[in-house]
Amino acid sequence: MIQVSDNLAARLPFGKIDQVCVVTPDLRRAMEQYRSLLGLEPWRILGFGPDTVRRLTYRGRPATYRMLVAFAQLGSLQYELIQPLEGPTIYHEFLERNPGGGIHHFGVWVPSLEAAVAQARALGFAEIQGGRGTGLGDDGGFAYLDTESALGAILELIEVPRERRAPQEVYPPAS
Repeated sequence: MIQVSDNLAARLPFGKIDQVCVVTPDLRRAMEQYRSLLGLEPWRILGFGPDTVRRLTYRGRPATYRMLVAFAQLGSLQYELIQPLEGPTIYHEFLERNPGGGIHHFGVWVPSLEAAVAQARALGFAEIQGGRGTGLGDDGGFAYLDTESALGAILELIEVPRERRAPQEVYPPAS
């Protein structure tokens, strides 16, 4: 478990990093690389877009982007891979600057996304992209904060839904 310093934790709406995300132009290649080099598997693959997320935003406006996402566990840390499909998104912006991909953001679980976003906003961190209604019960969501200049990385606030959608696929397939 990666702990945040007491001083920072007192200011931002979280106490530890729960997720590390790599944005990639090729999700399947990235999954295989992490599987081959680190033994990281299985990967749960899901599609996110207007048909699976109730409300998407990008730079303060409604949006209709799509992405493929894969999740795997490394101890208590969730590893996430994202391949953007349609945009614009902050993922597309990242790949323009880093064509091969790389670490994009750190994620933290929060009990209430709206309360955490309000707390971050009060500290001067704007939401640059988000989605609400990621779960089967229309709950859950995510919000990326404009924290790069302050922290050297983007921070994602994640409200885990009570019931997640089943993955479209698991990689590698069960033998």
